[in-house]
Amino acid sequence: MSEILQTSGLRKVYKDTVALNDLSISVEKGQIFGLLGPNGSGKTTTLGILLGVIKPKKGTFSWFGNGQKDENRKNIGALLETPNFYPYLNPVDNLKIVANIKDVENVDEAIERVLKRVNLWERKKSKFKTFSLGMKQRLALASCMLADPEVLVLDEPTNGLDPQGIAEIRSLIMDIAREGKTIIIASHLLDEIEKMCTHVAILKYGELLQVGTLDEIMTQDRMLMIKAEDTEKIKAVIDSTDHISIIDEVVDEILIAVDEKYTNAQINQTFAEKGVYLSGLRDHKKNLESTFLEIVK
Repeated sequence: MSEILQTSGLRKVYKDTVALNDLSISVEKGQIFGLLGPNGSGKTTTLGILLGVIKPKKGTFSWFGNGQKDENRKNIGALLETPNFYPYLNPVDNLKIVANIKDVENVDEAIERVLKRVNLWERKKSKFKTFSLGMKQRLALASCMLADPEVLVLDEPTNGLDPQGIAEIRSLIMDIAREGKTIIIASHLLDEIEKMCTHVAILKYGELLQVGTLDEIMTQDRMLMIKAEDTEKIKAVIDSTDHISIIDEVVDEILIAVDEKYTNAQINQTFAEKGVYLSGLRDHKKNLESTFLEIVK
């Protein structure tokens, strides 16, 4: 693989708030790289810096091994905000304006190519204002691909969409990646990141908590769902035990992470020895959401 993006020690401060602190990541060609974190974690700030919209206080980044040169952006398609097109123009006329800004060659061919790619060619004469939110988002992706860039940078591309719209955008992103494009995507929708991404960086309050392949990120401690008559006594045992930690509370059960070397019988014994007898203990199938909660807590 060849390196598409390298960041080193990126830092951004807004007055007294550290939005990003010492971010160092690497993205290779062909990856779907997810920036994951709650609101305020630094995802959008990171993308803004990488696209030259925000100036970092400290640190460097390099696209395609070519530093921070403006020419790099010609090979990057970006979607940072809600799609913004002229409401009374159709997709073709809207994309002609974008093509002029991006200095796209063979404009008519390029527009037909991207509209067919996002399944909007049949609606090429419809006004933008008549589009659903999902269609608007697909047109925004078409705009990103108009100059045939090597990289797409997407900030919350499925935000606000209904389940069908989310599935359409997810499928489209994965199809684009299979064509050899590299995609960097920021999202707080854990389920979507898990379905799409090959690599993930987890941020919280501007700090990079963990980065790696999705499989590496998911390889955390085992998780169990437990319950007992007195929830507070369960918590007290956990607080005094090194190899068990609370991840979340779900109704009358508690989701815990346990060291891989301890069996369920040993976990049960740990509580019993401290006078807490579990009425429920079952394995919890891990997903990115539970893993994310484990990491950020």
